[in-house]
Amino acid sequence: MNPHHHLIALLRSFRFFTSRLARFGLVLGIAVLAGCATSQPGLPGDPVLSTGPATTPLIPGGPLQAITPGQIGTHQVAPTEPPKELWERIRRGFAMPNLENELVTEREQWYASRPDYIQRMTERSSKYLFHIVEELERRQMPTELALLPFIESAFNPQAVSSAKAAGMWQFMPATGKYFSLKQNAFRDDRRDVLASTRAALDYLQKLHGMFGDWHLALAAYNWGEGSVGRAIAKNQKAGLGTSYLDLNMPAETRLYVPKLQAVKNIVANPQAFHTELPLIENHPYFQQVQLTRDIDVALAAKLADVKIEDFKALNPSAHRPVILMAGTPHILLPWDNAKVFQRNFEAYSQGQYASWTAWTAPSTMNPAEAARRTGMSEADLRGVNNIPPRMLIKAGSTLLVPRSAKVENDVTSHVADNAQVSLAPEIVTRRTTVKARKGETVASIARRYSLSVASVAEWNKVSAASHFKLGQAVVVFLPIKSRPIAKSSARSSPVKAVKRSPGKPIVKVKKR
Repeated sequence: MNPHHHLIALLRSFRFFTSRLARFGLVLGIAVLAGCATSQPGLPGDPVLSTGPATTPLIPGGPLQAITPGQIGTHQVAPTEPPKELWERIRRGFAMPNLENELVTEREQWYASRPDYIQRMTERSSKYLFHIVEELERRQMPTELALLPFIESAFNPQAVSSAKAAGMWQFMPATGKYFSLKQNAFRDDRRDVLASTRAALDYLQKLHGMFGDWHLALAAYNWGEGSVGRAIAKNQKAGLGTSYLDLNMPAETRLYVPKLQAVKNIVANPQAFHTELPLIENHPYFQQVQLTRDIDVALAAKLADVKIEDFKALNPSAHRPVILMAGTPHILLPWDNAKVFQRNFEAYSQGQYASWTAWTAPSTMNPAEAARRTGMSEADLRGVNNIPPRMLIKAGSTLLVPRSAKVENDVTSHVADNAQVSLAPEIVTRRTTVKARKGETVASIARRYSLSVASVAEWNKVSAASHFKLGQAVVVFLPIKSRPIAKSSARSSPVKAVKRSPGKPIVKVKKR
């Protein structure tokens, strides 16, 4: 039989087969024609965001038509195999409109002239990119967004900005709490790979739903949704355009999308920029491993047979030497090391898994007293709990302290999720003697100077119920008051006072 006739006969048989299946209400997914799978919808309450024609499944409509011999060489068959490397998978999911202006060109040149910087960033990203791309595709979001941590933090999950934004996605404390990122004495989920990625994509979906434009959503991610909304309203009132390029915004936000576009262009065509991207396989780098006990970070890394710096890179939210299972029930480990950890964890017989535990201060005290009660040196207590000099530990603060062999129970979930260290400036006092008034008692002296009855009694070596004679010298320790600034000195100062929070720069910073 003529090969062409044979092909036509096969196609007709295939058509008959599919029509028979359709009669029973079945849907036949033809991989050769579809070329890709559908993704799960977005989060509840979020709009379902289309990634555009590049990833829309091609569903055949109408009856199948036989291909003539002359058409055989003109029809392209969509690839059915997934890409072998992740960069190609990212390229296939590009769906945002391109931005073209001089700022993009300038950023392209900046990155292309720093190959070492690009190499460090991309190598660092290899641990996290697969997970981010998976999440983006699941939500049907543009894969350009997987490159956003290049702009935010150079893919450093431990990055902290001068404005106190932290983690790979650079969340401010308040925004992190809004998106359920825990921040306490034992962990900071703004640094957590899974939690921060979930929160960042939630936020970006929310912003896209508000503004209906990815460039404006990105501007809001950097500048704040309120700022972008006000800028749009101002332009609308003035009869001006409301696109990203039309708005009046700070220089940092003006450069934000061009930076992402420049990185996108380099990833799309590295050869054009004389850049070589490291190979990142289209395969998960890590997997989750469940914890059943509190465990020291160093021991967890040892049992997994990974370097401590590699362990911390995958578990950056654990910023203390111990991981509390009640607050962090899973850890991330390189794919091939997960089974190694589980096997070694079950076989471990050299004592406790955790050498640290939590201790709650029953009253306000200085670090020396807290150290005495917990069996530590003051220097060690200050060091492991980040307590600066001349500070008191307030009642209710939870400190990290050595775990004795007698402590069998792990830290509770309430402590693991809510522990905070609250400090107050240490009050410097001076020994002073005051004269007792008629009928004065230890209690009345304590009330007069806002002191404790026990302290006044101890300082004067009397009982708490004692009375003093008229004019008797009573020892008290009173705070040393700082000398007020002279009014004349304040008037002569040529510097205008600026109201700001302690430790925060005067310059404007990102509001995210």
